[in-house]
Amino acid sequence: MQYDRIDARILEIVQRNNRLTTEVLGEQAGLSATACQRRLKRLRSDGIIEADVSIVSPKAVGRPIQMLVLVSLERERSDIIDRFKRVIKSSAEVVNGFYVTGDADFVLYITARTMEDYEQFTRRFFYENPDIKGVKTMVIMDRVKASFAVPVEAPSED
Repeated sequence: MQYDRIDARILEIVQRNNRLTTEVLGEQAGLSATACQRRLKRLRSDGIIEADVSIVSPKAVGRPIQMLVLVSLERERSDIIDRFKRVIKSSAEVVNGFYVTGDADFVLYITARTMEDYEQFTRRFFYENPDIKGVKTMVIMDRVKASFAVPVEAPSED
């Protein structure tokens, strides 16, 4: 996956606002709208841009309870890890899931309508899964920053 200095500029801009027209985006990146559109298409097809999303307020859509959950598996076998990854991907309550190193095997960001709903989810999702050794839940008091923006450095020109 290769990108140049102009691609890096486009990536910076679309991470702040992906609703800009190609005309406005091109203006800000110093390109024509057509050239900008071609570059965006390539950045998406190359997998550099993985998705175009909107960040939705959990509270505004009736899911004010937010948690970070550390999950430890019984054994670190590839079949168990792969199976749990599939379970994570199929769950609407799990907004983000990360396979990590350290004290836990996975870190999950979960939303719920109420604590009672979260309790029902934990029974179904964690306690009925024999592959899970332990779960630690941290309730989020305040979401200080919500972003998927990644710092993009322009490649050096040799």
